[in-house]
Amino acid sequence: MPDYLSWILLAVAGGAFAAQPEAPQPIAAPLRELPWAQLNFLHTTDTHGWHGGHLQEPSFSGDWGDYVSFAKHMRDKADADGSDLLLIDTGDRIEGNGLYDASEPKGQYAYDIVKQQQIDLICTGNHELYKANSSEDEFYFTVPNFKDGYLASNLDIYNPDNGKLEPLAPRYKKFTTKNQGIRILTFGFLFDFQGNANNTVVHMVEDTTKEDWFQEAIRDRDVDLILVFGHVAIRSKEYDHLFKTIRSVQWDTPIAFFGGHTHIRDYKTYDSKAAALESGRYMETIGFMSISGLHGTKSKKPNSTSETDIYDDQTLIKGPKFARRYIDNNLFSLYHHSGKNDSTFPTEHGKNTSIMISKARHKLELDSIRGCAPQDFFLNRAPYPHASSILSLLELNILPDSMAKAPRVDKEDKKAIVLTNTGAIRFDIFKGPYTHDTEYLVSPFTSGFRYVPDVPYDKAKRVIDLMNNEGPLFDDIAKLTGLEKWMLLPPEQYQGRKDVHIEPVVESESDTQGWLDTIKSMGQTILRPVIAKYGDKKKDKLIPGYTTQDDLGNDGDDTVHSRIAFYNVPNCIQSPIGFNPSDEDDKPKEPEVVDVAYNEFIEAWVLLALKYLGHDVKQEDTAVFMQKTMTDILTEWVQEAWPPKKGKCG
Repeated sequence: MPDYLSWILLAVAGGAFAAQPEAPQPIAAPLRELPWAQLNFLHTTDTHGWHGGHLQEPSFSGDWGDYVSFAKHMRDKADADGSDLLLIDTGDRIEGNGLYDASEPKGQYAYDIVKQQQIDLICTGNHELYKANSSEDEFYFTVPNFKDGYLASNLDIYNPDNGKLEPLAPRYKKFTTKNQGIRILTFGFLFDFQGNANNTVVHMVEDTTKEDWFQEAIRDRDVDLILVFGHVAIRSKEYDHLFKTIRSVQWDTPIAFFGGHTHIRDYKTYDSKAAALESGRYMETIGFMSISGLHGTKSKKPNSTSETDIYDDQTLIKGPKFARRYIDNNLFSLYHHSGKNDSTFPTEHGKNTSIMISKARHKLELDSIRGCAPQDFFLNRAPYPHASSILSLLELNILPDSMAKAPRVDKEDKKAIVLTNTGAIRFDIFKGPYTHDTEYLVSPFTSGFRYVPDVPYDKAKRVIDLMNNEGPLFDDIAKLTGLEKWMLLPPEQYQGRKDVHIEPVVESESDTQGWLDTIKSMGQTILRPVIAKYGDKKKDKLIPGYTTQDDLGNDGDDTVHSRIAFYNVPNCIQSPIGFNPSDEDDKPKEPEVVDVAYNEFIEAWVLLALKYLGHDVKQEDTAVFMQKTMTDILTEWVQEAWPPKKGKCG
């Protein structure tokens, strides 16, 4: 059936709602078929607690229960046609959504929700390791929940029961698929992360590949596929090294990589027999990869009659063929790809999982309203500075208003400069309710604010330049602490991205001033719309969304979208507190000294920058500036600036 015809028929068939009652109805859109084949994979990564789905974006409104139902139908399809299906998750399941962050202890409901899905291969991400308690939760909950599916090829933990250092999970495993008898050797890695708490040890990937167990494992010739999955960007030095190391001893064995960490949709071809998939962020995407032409012990052509079936009788001779698709996580897509409808799609297990999510959200009061946003504010879908940039809102309104209440500033009439990394903000603010859940979607981190007292202003004002420009600062920090420059940024900008269009910012000075004036006055009129909202089809027949360009071309997204613009942002932003350096009348009144306050997460960079500028201070010379996190500051500002009327918005 042609793609557009199937789109029309599904649209006519009537509406279907996501399992979470608050979620918006998905919007009919043209779809591309899944390239179903001999061996198939569903892949999630960087879900960051968004297991309830997106409650303000129809394109991503499916929840974890919907994914449970979808996976069941796809497993049934594999069993019926003699193919195989495996589910993979590559980490960062925590931090970034009230479903995880709002409970005490954190994750009180999240671990039980995640384990409802039958995931065949799973590993950790860096977010599971920042805090000792979250890595111990992996040890106590996630590892036993997924038993031998959890792998930790380069990760150890000090066993919280006996204090001994041991692998968090098995280093690797070998197994045979159910229907095709494909023998798979698999490893689960984490990138060379050095920001973990001291109860875990991450071994460098290059060092790990030199270990005897790894060298012995990769020399096993009785395998049909080597599968490397991990919380690793697919265009990284770690995966390049793993590919070269494996290929040096397995010159003809197909290799499949699954990655994560950079929050993007991407696919990479290493050679004719090796490829990699990365599947986005925040449960927006369910990644799909298929491979045909593998020599399994039961190899046979699946009984599929799909016109898009890429498996044929010659593929075993020709070698493997890889294909991919990025599925928008909403019921419109999931119904279509599973061949189900609103009455046949929900499984009992899936419905029960959705009920678990709904009950947890209710207990955590995630829908309780903190304020009412007058417009959309975007992290990357607006240029910076701009009236619709959340960073401009933070820099020009939230930080100055909030930090002026810090005890040292408020009581002693001190002047300050406050800096934060842009990666402290993780998501957009949409017009309408700013809820308890939104608090964690926008900024889930627990870092407070510290300061260096009485820094000469001529040095303090130059810190931001060092933080936002290339230079030895970042090389030295990496050598001293293992912290990398990318840690300052939103993850989507770590290595650039191919899944959306990167828009150059070329605007006139008067335009820029207009944006600033608008944001300062908190006007509700956006001077120039940056992006059409999801579902706004007045100007476009297609809804805006991902338009991925990867190594296979531009047809990877399952849903045909109009283009979203994406803008790069700086590493850090800053706000003056108690004075205005941009006002010409105030130039002679610039302070001689200021406190340099900062998000505690960026302390190492700030202190080294000050040292470069001739103001050498130690960590013990710093102090607490404000006993609040970024989450607290944002919420308190919203409650005061955008109060709801009688507990409601609009």
